[in-house]
Amino acid sequence: MKPVDRILVIDDDVELCSLVSEYLAPEGFQVESAADGNRGLEQALHGEFVLVVLDVMLPGLNGFEVLRRLRDKSKIPVLLLTARGEDVDRIVGLEIGADDYLPKPFNPRELVARIRAILRRTRTSERSGGQPTEILRVGEVELDPATRTVLQKGKPVELTSVEFNLLHVLLREAGRVVPRERLVDIVLSRKFSPFDRSIDMHVSKIRKKLGESDSGVDHIKTVRGVGYIFTRPQEAAADKVRSGTP
Repeated sequence: MKPVDRILVIDDDVELCSLVSEYLAPEGFQVESAADGNRGLEQALHGEFVLVVLDVMLPGLNGFEVLRRLRDKSKIPVLLLTARGEDVDRIVGLEIGADDYLPKPFNPRELVARIRAILRRTRTSERSGGQPTEILRVGEVELDPATRTVLQKGKPVELTSVEFNLLHVLLREAGRVVPRERLVDIVLSRKFSPFDRSIDMHVSKIRKKLGESDSGVDHIKTVRGVGYIFTRPQEAAADKVRSGTP
């Protein structure tokens, strides 16, 4: 018998937790809930959950602090619930390490769709069916899809599941521009919206974690109005010469 996927909802809205459980149960998920940040963090760290749905506004520890502490010890996928129109909450959440966000109030069907999309992304290695996967090396960056690890100059780089999948796509297409629409489709598993800046925030996080290349420029370049490109070492050196950087 296939094991049931357990999801933890950390939200002090009892009615919402009940609604989420009602919608997710027929989809094959078992839902548990926690009404405050401290209890939710404890359950997330010690329970066997496939995903956490986390509200920003919580009694005790707020959602951001729960996410910070969770990310110190776990890579479990997190879907952050934010107040509608609060762009700052979404940006901060993605910077801390949320895999995705959903504004409240939301359509329960969209919640199910977002959860399934996140789980599809985080199970990339399982879906490979044990087939050999090629280690990608571009300059000083090395990515191993089989172990889902990234090394830079031989040192490990800690990435969230979304960041790993995004970097995987960019490295695979190194030297070529990858349109934002394609990144959103592959990495976030949803249709592109010009007002959704999630993919840009994830790129920004990867940039910070990788820092500058040996050539002194960002590994990932923005092609305004189009998308992003992971620069190869020779291209980075050429950019440095063109910019006049010593």
